[in-house]
Amino acid sequence: MKNGTIIDVFNGELLQGDVAIADGVFVGIGQYEGHTVIDAEGKYISPAFIDGHVHIESSMVVPSEFARVLLPHGVTTVITDPHEIANVAGVRGIEFMLAESEGLPFDVKVMLPSCVPATSFEHSGAVLEQEDLDPFLFHPRVLGLAEVMDYPAVMNAAEGMLDKLTATLAQSKQIDGHAAGLDTQAINVYRTAQIKTDHECVNVQEAKERLQRGMYLMIRQGTAAKDLEALLPVVNERNARRCLFVTDDKHLDELIREGSIDHHVRMVIERGIPAITAIQMASLNAAECFQLQDKGAIAPGYTADFLLLDNLEEVVIHQVYKNGKLVAEQGTVVEGIFPHRSAKVEKMGEALTDSVQIKPLVTEQLAIPVSSGKAHVIGIIPNKIVTEHLVVDVPTEQGIFVPSVEQDLLKMAVIERHHLTGNVGLGILKGLGLQRGAIASTVAHDSHNLIVAGTNDADMLFAVEAIKEMQGGLVVVDKGKVLASLPLPIAGLISNQRAEDVCRGLDELEHALRELGAPTSFQLFLTLSFLALPVIPSLKLTDQGLFDVNQFIHINVEDSGSNRHSLN
Repeated sequence: MKNGTIIDVFNGELLQGDVAIADGVFVGIGQYEGHTVIDAEGKYISPAFIDGHVHIESSMVVPSEFARVLLPHGVTTVITDPHEIANVAGVRGIEFMLAESEGLPFDVKVMLPSCVPATSFEHSGAVLEQEDLDPFLFHPRVLGLAEVMDYPAVMNAAEGMLDKLTATLAQSKQIDGHAAGLDTQAINVYRTAQIKTDHECVNVQEAKERLQRGMYLMIRQGTAAKDLEALLPVVNERNARRCLFVTDDKHLDELIREGSIDHHVRMVIERGIPAITAIQMASLNAAECFQLQDKGAIAPGYTADFLLLDNLEEVVIHQVYKNGKLVAEQGTVVEGIFPHRSAKVEKMGEALTDSVQIKPLVTEQLAIPVSSGKAHVIGIIPNKIVTEHLVVDVPTEQGIFVPSVEQDLLKMAVIERHHLTGNVGLGILKGLGLQRGAIASTVAHDSHNLIVAGTNDADMLFAVEAIKEMQGGLVVVDKGKVLASLPLPIAGLISNQRAEDVCRGLDELEHALRELGAPTSFQLFLTLSFLALPVIPSLKLTDQGLFDVNQFIHINVEDSGSNRHSLN
C-alpha cells in the first residue's frame, strides 16, 4: 500500500511510508514492492474500529446481517454479550449466536452472560449457572465474562457468582462490569474482584472514580443511552488511553444512517478531542482492554484490519479492509464476501421461535389500586436508561388509577411470557408522551417478558394479543387497530429478514408513533425496553411488580408514605 498517510496510534502522529501486508497481516512500514499494490492516493490509513460492548440482538438482526451493516462504517470487530437471547433461550441462544457469526469477514468476539436472569426479582426464560457456561470458556472467540450487573451477589460473595468469576479468571479471561449508580466503595469491591470495565457512567464524577480505581471507561452512545457528551470532559491527554467507545444497544435504523463507532469518533473530534486520539480510543484502546494483541494499529504483526479515510477530521470512510482484503467501499459492502447460512444454522434459528407463551389477559388484570391518590411513578429521562423515582398525585376513579394524556401519566404492564406463570406487573409511567393508543414489545431487558404501555386498557390488551399472534416483536395500535408492527420471530428479539427490510419496518413503527403524537426527541421502543431492567436506577417494573433499584426491593404502586422518596 503506497502513497498513504499512516495514523500512528502509538505516538499520536502521522507518518509517511509504504505498508506491507502478507497473508492478512501487516509485516512492515518502509519502502516495499508487492505482488499487489494499493495506491492510497494520499488518503489516511487508519486502524479499523472496535465496538467494546454491544448486544447484537438490539439491532434486531442476526449477526451476519449486523456485520453487513457495520462494515461500511469501519467497524471490523465487536465484543458482544448475547445475554438478551440467553435470557430467553439459555444455552441454545448462545450457541445460535456463535454459529451464526462463524466464518464472517468480521470478528465477533463473545463475552459470556454473567447474570441470567439479571436478578431474582423477575422471571426469565432461562437460568445460567457456571456449569452451563463452562463449555463456552474454551471457545476461541469467547473472551470472558460479560457485564456483571448483580452487584449484591459480588459484594456478598454469593456462591454462584464466585463460581463464575473464579472460573473466568482461571482461564485468564476478562470480566466486564456494569456499575450503574454504584458508589466508590462498590467500585472498590468490583475492582478487587478483577472486574475491569464499566459502560454505565452518566457523569464526569462517576467516570473519574472508575478511572481512579483502574477501570477502563467505556463511553457509550447508543439509541436509548447517550452518555458521550456528559462523559467527554473527563478525557484528557493523561487518561485517554484508558477510554474506549461502545454502543451497547443501538437500533438498526440509527446504525445504518448515523453509524456505529465511527459516529463516536466524529462526535468527539467535533467536541475538541484530537482526531488521532479519537481513532486511538476507537481501535488500540479497545484492543488492549480485551487483550486482543493483534488488533488496533497499523504496525507489523497486527491483523490488517484498516480503513482508508478521505478526510481525517470528518472521518470520511472511503474503503474498509478486513484481513488485508477489501470488504466495503463508499458505504457499500463488497458483493460475495459473506458465506451462505448453513441448513444447520437455519434450523437452530427456527428452534428459537414460538417463544411467546402467555395466559389470556382480561381488563381486570390491568387495574392499579391507588385509593390514596398518591403513587410511585416511573419518570422517563429522555435519552437515558436511568429513570426518576417520582411520588405524585395521580388521577383515579373509585380508587383505581386512570391514565391521563394531559398529565402524561400512562399505564404500563410487564407480562411473563416464558413459563405461563400468569404474572402481570403493573406500574404508572410519566414521560412517554403518547397521546392515544398503546405500544407493546417482547424486547424488555433483560428477561424480555412482554412489555406494554398505553393510554387505555382496551388498546393495551389488543397490543398484547397482536404480539402473541406474531410470536414476538414490536407493535403500535390505536382504537383496536394495528398501525404498524415488526415481527421478531427468533426468541421474540431478532428478525430472520434482511437488514433493509427490518429498517423499513422500524420506519413504519416510527411513522405510526408520530400518528399517536409521540415525542421525537427520544426513541420510544428502546426506552420502553429498559423500563423492565431492575439493575438500572431508580424505579423499574418486572413481571413481579414495581421495583425500587436503590433499595433492591419490590414496592407497592400506591404510596403509603412509609417508603416515600425525595425527587431527583
